[in-house]
Amino acid sequence: MNKRNISLTLFIIIFIVVMMGNPFYIVYEGQQAIITQFGKPVGEPITEAGLKLKVPFIQKVHYFEERILEWDGYPSQIPTKDKKYIWVDTTARWRIKDPLKFYQSVYNERGAYARLDDIIDSAVRDVVTSHMLIAIVRSSNRIINELESIPDEEKKKEIREFGALDRITTGREKLREEIIARARELVPSYGIELIDVRVKRVNYIENVRRKVYDRMIAERKRAAEKYRSEGRGVRAEIEGKTERELKLILSEAYKKSQKIKGKADREATSIYADAYSRDEEFYSFLKALETYRNTIDNDSTIILTTDSEYFKYLKQLDNKE
Repeated sequence: MNKRNISLTLFIIIFIVVMMGNPFYIVYEGQQAIITQFGKPVGEPITEAGLKLKVPFIQKVHYFEERILEWDGYPSQIPTKDKKYIWVDTTARWRIKDPLKFYQSVYNERGAYARLDDIIDSAVRDVVTSHMLIAIVRSSNRIINELESIPDEEKKKEIREFGALDRITTGREKLREEIIARARELVPSYGIELIDVRVKRVNYIENVRRKVYDRMIAERKRAAEKYRSEGRGVRAEIEGKTERELKLILSEAYKKSQKIKGKADREATSIYADAYSRDEEFYSFLKALETYRNTIDNDSTIILTTDSEYFKYLKQLDNKE
């Protein structure tokens, strides 16, 4: 075998060995990487996508996300400044800004989540415990501004008693900014950029929630009883007014009926008097017949003397026969 063949064989062997050590690596879009040699980082972080080259067998590639990542904390029970315990559930968005520092401090994303748990939970607890509950659940003084425009003093009193009149100077949005500011002081040391922190949910603990519900129910019952009382008062007023109007109508009707009856009696008396003056005997005869019709029927038995005025026309009837 000549020297040329030997050199070619050695080259092929070396090439195969190098290729077995995988000297090439790819950084995809949305990724960044660092190179370590015997466990120690070498060179600058690789942030540009493409095909890259490393020393086989000796150097190792560590990939990290360049995109925005999500962090979700566990709901925690925290007391407010006014000693009201609440459940606070938070979420955050972050990204790896310095992969070299990130690798040296937390090594991977699992370690980063553990650090974020401590940092963000601590910031949330510090902010919540230093503010009143009303500042955590409200973002503005809109309720107070609307209350000032309500002309009904009773309605204003009801809202005050319900606890909605406390004016806030911070509000939920400013508290969120304060949480972000506190957390951002610590995360750069881990190569992390904290983009945003949000409070997903705020709720009372079970014991406090029951008390709040009981208070709300009592408030609604009190308001309902107030409306019922006002309704009974209005009903009594309407019924009293109706009764007065009814009595007035009946009184006016009775007055008119008596006038009509008096006028009718007067006219009847005048007619009777006129009829009597024209033929007294005929008028007396008609009145006697009317009396007979009203007092005698088929079942009546009458005992009269012969000289009775009541029997006068009956006797005349017998004489004619």
